[in-house]
Amino acid sequence: MNLIWASILIPVATAAVIAVANARAARSLAAVGSLASLGALAVFAWQFPAWSTGSVHPEPCGCVWLGSINATLGVGFDSVSLMLALLEAFLIPICVIGSWTAISDRQREYYGWFMLLHASILLAFAARDVLLFYVGYEFTLVPLLFIIAIWGGPERRQAAHKLFLYTFLGSLFFLGSILFVGWQHHASTGLWSWDMGTLATFASTRLPANTQFWLFAALLAGFAVKVPLFPVHTWLPLAHNQAPTAGSVILAGTLLKLGTYGIFRLALPMAPEGGAALAVVASVLCTVAVVYAALICWVQTDAKKLVAYSSVSHLGICMLGLFALNPVGAQGSVLYMINHGLSTGALFLLIGMAYERYHVKDMDQIGGLAKRMPVWGFFMVFFTMSSIGLPGLNGFVGEYLCLFGTYIATADASTGYPGLLGPGFALVAGTGLILGAMYMLLLVGRYVFGPLREPKDELHGQHAHNASHGHDGHGAVPGDLTGREVGLLVPLALVCLFIGVYPKPMLQAIGPVVERTLAPYPAAVERTLKSQSQAAEALQAEPKEDDRG
Repeated sequence: MNLIWASILIPVATAAVIAVANARAARSLAAVGSLASLGALAVFAWQFPAWSTGSVHPEPCGCVWLGSINATLGVGFDSVSLMLALLEAFLIPICVIGSWTAISDRQREYYGWFMLLHASILLAFAARDVLLFYVGYEFTLVPLLFIIAIWGGPERRQAAHKLFLYTFLGSLFFLGSILFVGWQHHASTGLWSWDMGTLATFASTRLPANTQFWLFAALLAGFAVKVPLFPVHTWLPLAHNQAPTAGSVILAGTLLKLGTYGIFRLALPMAPEGGAALAVVASVLCTVAVVYAALICWVQTDAKKLVAYSSVSHLGICMLGLFALNPVGAQGSVLYMINHGLSTGALFLLIGMAYERYHVKDMDQIGGLAKRMPVWGFFMVFFTMSSIGLPGLNGFVGEYLCLFGTYIATADASTGYPGLLGPGFALVAGTGLILGAMYMLLLVGRYVFGPLREPKDELHGQHAHNASHGHDGHGAVPGDLTGREVGLLVPLALVCLFIGVYPKPMLQAIGPVVERTLAPYPAAVERTLKSQSQAAEALQAEPKEDDRG
């Protein structure tokens, strides 16, 4: 069997087995299924021949699933989509094993939904047919909705409803856009095709500039909800705060990346004229998100909500690098997608581990936990440093490239990629990074260090809970991380350290894909700059004409 389809179908088969298995076996089956899926994808990645070329491998097949419009089951990876799929496959076993003590009710349903969520995310990253991509992209909403609505916090229903409304309505813009391009291709050539490369070439070369403007605007509106970009971000903090720990990890780790990936894979290549025309508008929204979310984080007392809002700020920087429309910023953006998934996913995992012990996330009630849990405190500091971009850890490289790509995105750029942003945007985003370092260090100062504060009413009757976590059970004091929990965090920490110390292989793999995606943009940006210059000259000439009148 094709290893790509194997990695997708193994979780589906696992979900089917879980549905009829004993409830006690559900978590073990989910762990085995997720590890098997990771194994299949890892073997494919080991044999992948196109790391340095940017091409898609294998070439999409012609297996048709909707014959009347020639929709195919074509799957394949280039280096960018493969890295994101590997990130997903890497995080899912951590989420499953991390849920073993957190989820005690309706375990078969929980792990079954998680397997289907895993399969749908992998399908979206692997799809080379835009309709197949839409199926994977949209189906992720169903498992996530149930995971939040059933196993979430006290406001889980409100969070699930808001998640559904925002993401479903956003997806309608996406669906309408790709149907429009597919129809235009059919009207022009007489053939139906939904292949991503074919439609991108057709739309970028055959559709007029004004049509590309509206096409890019519609695709951006659809994907922005999933990222999420300001001002359609308000569903995310509530969803993160109410989701179970594993739900927050996978939401931050890869589900949000479907939005950033969609902009990179579809919006930018399909409508370069629209991308160039709207880059400044999109970048303004990104910089507003960076600073606005950072200021909100500064006043948060709920640790999980603080990290949730930080995702809005971080992904604003990620998207700013992409809208710089040069290879430096775009490489940083893709790397940032991966780095954010690792560091923020790990922070949600750690906050969830503390919540399992105390059932409190409010830093007014709990803090100084390093005194009680020094191993947990070590990992909290480590992944916080990763999140704020400490040199030597993974977050630094992506942030630097995003800001540097934005800084050099000027009309007279010597890189061969003229831009529309420049130092002003980089300065505002850099201010957001400084604010980000401040609020994350405040989180560490209150939550990890300082005087020990424990909610006393939560400590009574914890003997059984402690025993289930491998604690000694003396009194009612929660203990430090167990071997299972440390085993989940160590691989994440090692990957963060490796990327921070030696990012070169990843950047070399990302580079050719980025350059191919941005190939139409130097000419498109030049046309946009020329149009802006002519408009400015016309405005300056108008008063002189009035004076002559």
